[in-house]
Amino acid sequence: MWNYSDRVMDHFRNPRNVGKIEHPDGTGTVGSLACGDALTLMFKLGPDKRIVDVKFQTFGCASAIASSSALTEMVVGKTVEEAERITNKEIADFLGGLPDQKMHCSVMGREALEAAIHNYRTGETMIKNLEDHIVCTCFGVSENEIRRVVTENSLTTVDEVTNFCKAGGGCGMCRDDIQAIIDGVRDAAQTDHPKPPAAAPKKRLSNLQKMKMIEEIIDREIRPQLQKDGGDIELIDIEGDRVIIAFRGMCAGCHSAAFTRQDFIQARLREFVDPAITVVDEL
Repeated sequence: MWNYSDRVMDHFRNPRNVGKIEHPDGTGTVGSLACGDALTLMFKLGPDKRIVDVKFQTFGCASAIASSSALTEMVVGKTVEEAERITNKEIADFLGGLPDQKMHCSVMGREALEAAIHNYRTGETMIKNLEDHIVCTCFGVSENEIRRVVTENSLTTVDEVTNFCKAGGGCGMCRDDIQAIIDGVRDAAQTDHPKPPAAAPKKRLSNLQKMKMIEEIIDREIRPQLQKDGGDIELIDIEGDRVIIAFRGMCAGCHSAAFTRQDFIQARLREFVDPAITVVDEL
């Protein structure tokens, strides 16, 4: 279960500036649906060359939506040069912090802004230099990208790098290369950044607490979305981390039911309740 700040939840449930701009001055797209996160950001400049309008469209988790929404509020009124100096850490701070495993969402927001500014200045749609050495082929992360997140956020472990840019989170074959980059950044700076003491493990939810949270998330986050399309969901049983459901209404027998169960219902319960949850259909 992720511990989200009130501000993260506000921007997730009530995202600002969602949509498109007709004839934007700059547009940037980063990520991919295959990797689980994608973001398109566009902006419009006023007569004084300050950003007067900004919109975004994203596919991702609560942190991705909240980070994108927050970024749009942060850049309005700024010049392109001022907006360009916004860091992923400032996006996370604006939201009152993000879980370590979700920091890559703030990095994605910064990269989308950079891509949009690059598009404004050059007319090109890609910001990544094709000559960059790709370290993580699973997620297409270059050496320069890894070096940047390590430097800007004082990262000291491969797992931290994975949290910030997903590199090393796939097959794992690049983890030694990532560690070498971390060591190189540390040596170049001639300073050590000792890892802070590990946080105390979170108290495991009791079965009753887990049941109540699952019921709450279904009623608040899941059922209203299904009912918009004439569908519904019934919670049949909970067996440990196994949640048994049945689709009702238009969702029953729908060809997209498997996608809805895994990529929407299971994803939401893992995000808000317990990452170990598995959602299955009633037999």
